[in-house]
Amino acid sequence: MALVSAASVLAAGLIATGISGCADMSGIAPQASLRDAPSLGLTANPAQAQAPLAAEWWRDFGDETLNALEAKALASSPSLKLAQARLARAQAATEVANAATLPQLNGQVDLTRQRYTANGLYPPPLAGAMANSGTAQLSASWEVDFFGKNRAALDAALGSANAAQADAQAARVLLASQVARTYFQLVRLNEQAGVARRTLAQREETLKLVRDRVNAGLDTRLELRQSEGGLPEARLQLEAVQEQMTLTRHALNALIGEPNSAKALVPSAQSAIKSIVMTPVIPADLLGRRADIAAARWRVEAASSDVANAKTQFYPNLNLVAFAGFSSIGLGQLLNAGSQQWGVGPALRLPIFDAGRLRANLRGRAADLDAAVESYNAAVIDAVRDVADQVASTQAIARQQAEQAAAQAAAESAYDIAVQRYRAGLGNYLNVLSAETSVLAQRRLAVDLAGRALETQVALVRALGGGYAPDASPDATKKVADSAHSISANGLFN
Repeated sequence: MALVSAASVLAAGLIATGISGCADMSGIAPQASLRDAPSLGLTANPAQAQAPLAAEWWRDFGDETLNALEAKALASSPSLKLAQARLARAQAATEVANAATLPQLNGQVDLTRQRYTANGLYPPPLAGAMANSGTAQLSASWEVDFFGKNRAALDAALGSANAAQADAQAARVLLASQVARTYFQLVRLNEQAGVARRTLAQREETLKLVRDRVNAGLDTRLELRQSEGGLPEARLQLEAVQEQMTLTRHALNALIGEPNSAKALVPSAQSAIKSIVMTPVIPADLLGRRADIAAARWRVEAASSDVANAKTQFYPNLNLVAFAGFSSIGLGQLLNAGSQQWGVGPALRLPIFDAGRLRANLRGRAADLDAAVESYNAAVIDAVRDVADQVASTQAIARQQAEQAAAQAAAESAYDIAVQRYRAGLGNYLNVLSAETSVLAQRRLAVDLAGRALETQVALVRALGGGYAPDASPDATKKVADSAHSISANGLFN
């Protein structure tokens, strides 16, 4: 038996490498570059850094109703299940790519009954006769990955799988923040409904007072009509708020997977909900905490591996092939010793002239990498802006609340004085209406500012990653995940 020696295989590979030098990939390279932390205005300052958020960050608000809503949404959301299905598909693709790096073994059994031509290769008595033939053998092959083509394809698949995993986490963060913000909108509207009901009751009491004064001859019908006109306006405001509450309940029910639920959700009081303390400084490691940024970075990794794979296609492929089994004409002799057959040897394929197909493929992969890099850069710029916006809004709302509280205290005091003067006959009813208008405006503003404060806190939590942390990666992807998620102040990803 003549076997191909390892030295012969290596020599053949080296010769093929020299021949393939005519496949030119010069002049084709990606042009884009990743933005680093200093270029984004991020600096490392551990003393001011925000501690990592918990995965279930909404529990910090101390609202059990919100906790229950989040649990329902995360358990039944179709958008999360869709993201998980995409992740499973990407992970299956990594298994396919990994299989290409390993030896392949196949079994073959062929049984055929055929008529052999009388004017062909086979002599009589087989020529022109009907006969059975059979083959039973095993065949093995292994592509020797000298230039890393299969490894690059596997790395690309791993990058896509990790991007899909980050996308699934991004979908989770987005859903959780949508549930929290919608719930806080319902809380705000419920408080506004309370203000509207208090307004209606207050105007009913005022109308009773005016009627008593008209009956006593102390006021005219003008004051009575003015007071009566306030009731429809108060009812209108209450109806408008209740309509918004109904629509918000519908949106919340859809988020938790219970549309058209007959059970009316009763939100907590605004004052019972705790605030989350957040740092006013944008952390340098922000970009490692956001799942969407991690997904964009993984796509850069996958595109980079695709470029490497496209380059390896300029080089030859070397396969080691072997087979062993039985083959005979006439099934009765199929398993006889004389029917044995086997073979072993290398199979070499190399590109010599392909009319520019390989260069075009490489140019396309390089363009894909540029697109992935610029998508990443756009994502990180938007992330920094997002956090800066939420931090600015949080600080501005806090200042507005302080000023509003002082304004409301003054309006409430002025209203009390106006009512007392009116009852004592020292002031007219227009003074009461003017003071009441200021009080109601301040009450509504207080509720709106408190609602904005809660919603902005949720938006800031989402902007800071929403508790995202890379999941425990499968064995095949763990090494890649560990390296790609290392972030420092001098480089977003080392």
